[in-house]
Amino acid sequence: MHNFIIMNEMKVSDYFYELPEELIAQDPLEDRSSSRLMVLYKNTGEIKHHIFKDIVDMINPGDCMVINDTKVIPARLFGVKEDTGATIELLLLKRNADDVWETLVKPGKKARVGARIVFGEGILKGEIIDVLEDGNRLIKFEYDGIFEEVLDQLGEMPLPPYITHKLKDKNRYQTVYAKHDGSAAAPTAGLHFTNELLKELEDKGVKIVRVTLHVGLGTFRPVKVDNILDHNMHSEYYVVSKETADTINETKKNGGRIISVGTTSTRTLETVTDDNGVVHEGSGWTQIFIYPGIEFKCIDALITNFHLPESTLLMLVSALAGRENILNAYKVAVEERYRFFSFGDAMFITDKRQN
Repeated sequence: MHNFIIMNEMKVSDYFYELPEELIAQDPLEDRSSSRLMVLYKNTGEIKHHIFKDIVDMINPGDCMVINDTKVIPARLFGVKEDTGATIELLLLKRNADDVWETLVKPGKKARVGARIVFGEGILKGEIIDVLEDGNRLIKFEYDGIFEEVLDQLGEMPLPPYITHKLKDKNRYQTVYAKHDGSAAAPTAGLHFTNELLKELEDKGVKIVRVTLHVGLGTFRPVKVDNILDHNMHSEYYVVSKETADTINETKKNGGRIISVGTTSTRTLETVTDDNGVVHEGSGWTQIFIYPGIEFKCIDALITNFHLPESTLLMLVSALAGRENILNAYKVAVEERYRFFSFGDAMFITDKRQN
């Protein structure tokens, strides 16, 4: 278990900040690596402003950078009820066995058990077989061929609700290293990397290793309780290979830093690291919730985007850098007109030390 300071109550409202709506990025930049990069030194609170491609100068030979190679599936489907022709919107959340998926259905009242839905003029059909406690539906799909190919033909990228523009190129909501299908949302810190930038880091002597965490929509769910400690985290599936675990452990032993790309990589690493700081290979479901008071066992630094007010992700970065430092950095980001959220600018949280 994590070591943490015993607290009885932590208020969600302590993680609120004012964000002008026009600072929410609606479209990705033409060049991924030309986003702005705010560097926040967690031990001093000092802030510096850079361009994302400058990250190469801030990561040292012998450091290890951890990326999440999950791939977003085009999980939003539009169909019609077979009997009435009423329009139904579906969001695929989690794959169960035998073509059964847990889904979010709108409007829910038209999606009772036994309802049949047709997509793409019959290329894909589904029947609702169960309604879960939280209102999600289990749907069994019928189709010819390969499900992923059918989905690629019919599905849309499940962009977060705060992005209202239509995405022109599906690949811009994928990292360049996305490999394993399964996410309902992108690990957005990774969107800033290009293949050229990754090669520059490798040529410099930085080790780049992969983990997989399939990002669920719980990432965007607001915290609905006043006391953070009462919040129930959603669960997400992760995989960490022996090679990744060994490389991280070796890096730590040699005095290199572990630099996590994104909160998803962070949550994965902190799940598989024991109290002695040793990372273990494995796979499974994690519900880890990291908030101030919890100590990090694995990562030293974090590349991340700017997160929603009162979100679990804002609490995670506050655990690493300190709430006051984070809220001050966000205040500066608003003043300096940084771009926020999934398609927005980036932040590098690290210690101030001489290279």
